[in-house]
Amino acid sequence: MRIVLILLGLSVFINYIDRSNLSIAAPFLKDELNLSMSQLGILLSTFFWTYSIFQPVSGWLVDRFDVNWVLALGFLLWSAATAATGLAHGFAMLLGLRLVLGIGESVAYPSYSKILARHFPEDRRGFANSVIAAGLNCGPAFGMFFGGVLIARFGWRPFFIVLGLISLSWLAPWLKWRPRALDSSVTGNGKLSAPSLLEFVKLRPAWGTCGGLFCCNYLNYFLITWMPIYLVRELHFSMNKMATLAGTSYVTAAVVAAACGWIADRWIDAGRTPTVVRKTFTGGSLVCASMFLILCVVAGRDLSTAMIICVTASFGAAASNIWAVTQTLAGPEAAGRWTGMQNFVGNLSGIVAPALTGFVLGRTGQFFWPFTINAVVALLGAISWIFVIGPVEQVRWEGGARPRVSSLEC
Repeated sequence: MRIVLILLGLSVFINYIDRSNLSIAAPFLKDELNLSMSQLGILLSTFFWTYSIFQPVSGWLVDRFDVNWVLALGFLLWSAATAATGLAHGFAMLLGLRLVLGIGESVAYPSYSKILARHFPEDRRGFANSVIAAGLNCGPAFGMFFGGVLIARFGWRPFFIVLGLISLSWLAPWLKWRPRALDSSVTGNGKLSAPSLLEFVKLRPAWGTCGGLFCCNYLNYFLITWMPIYLVRELHFSMNKMATLAGTSYVTAAVVAAACGWIADRWIDAGRTPTVVRKTFTGGSLVCASMFLILCVVAGRDLSTAMIICVTASFGAAASNIWAVTQTLAGPEAAGRWTGMQNFVGNLSGIVAPALTGFVLGRTGQFFWPFTINAVVALLGAISWIFVIGPVEQVRWEGGARPRVSSLEC
């Protein structure tokens, strides 16, 4: 399963480059195609329209059909959309391709959860999920380090075309080494049926995971969209220094994510319960992120730089165990659908965070309040992971009966 895990980590690395490449190319693309700022803003947010809406659909697909082929077809779709973007000559075509990109990438996380829940036992899921989290953080790091340089040298069109075509080469090893057999020792005992939407929304743990992911993603999308501007405009960094610090922050987050996933598994091996271990990393890391966010705007420039790295590292620590919680709660048969619903709610923050931050900056002209809002959101996320979810144990269903874990009616 090591090859499978490496391929999944590589796929999410490609995933995050492909979803952020338009931001990297935006200055060049805007000038060549004569796009207005409003048109550019629409293009930058379009991805999340279909990506969020199609999460429940993708979750249903991976629970209903062979998850290996669902992931492969989604990967093919989003890579083709990336390559075709390099051939676009107008706003309408770019808009359509971004919508297609969102549809293709929507299969990724439901597929990851399905595969990891089915083939990795509880005391190995921390590291497995941390590989996914490391790929998530390495994607933006690569984009910030190298994307701008490559586009400046070769142009934005060759960058999209070559990136899309190279990405397609991932499919060959995936089709060769994809997991084929279900390890019954991993799935647990008893029959688990995938919950309907009505059953899902009645679950207290479901609301906890959805709220926790929304808050964690709010922090991530704030950092991706506004950290470069904060460093350049507020701290007066040069573009090169900004790129170096931002890239370093995400590389640090990737390393921390991998380390925390490994530590979590060793901790469970030592006898601690998944409830204690997973909540320590998800909730505890968001508490740390909240404190570091406040220090960013009340400290001097040098300390703020260190605090930014600490914030991204805290995000990496939380991300390492988020999906391990979901996979345990849902079980193998329901992991795809649960992940789809959770990711639908969680990625609404990709629409809210950049827009709300821009509105607050427009009214106040200072980054203090956006950072404070993020600190409060991070604390709310910690509350969701620690107190709302309840025990991190598999939800069991009996022929459509009510689940045996606590619900909102309890």
